[in-house]
Amino acid sequence: MAIKITDECINCGACEPECPNNAIYEAGAEWAWADGNSLSGIISIDGESVDAGQRHAPVSNDVYYIVTEKCTECVGFHEEPQCAAVCPVDCCVPDPDHVETKERLTEKKDRMHG
Repeated sequence: MAIKITDECINCGACEPECPNNAIYEAGAEWAWADGNSLSGIISIDGESVDAGQRHAPVSNDVYYIVTEKCTECVGFHEEPQCAAVCPVDCCVPDPDHVETKERLTEKKDRMHG
């Protein structure tokens, strides 16, 4: 499953540079598929064509957040999610609303870093 950041986040920013997918953003920051990976131009995300560089509205305006669609739980990079490993207040936790198999997480990783 993807990882989420809870409201207990103290906005320290320790998690952001640890994410190999650039799926973690500061509160209020817009995000794009192309941030921090090899995606460019028009791409297919689950059968939908999207502009990889298009900016999207922030998921949270209060605390750091993780873009679920970009989170691979560090599969293919590390043995465990690095955001959770470095979080001083343990607010990077599994998101039960976005359960994914290791195969699906690997597919997402391969798509972004192919």
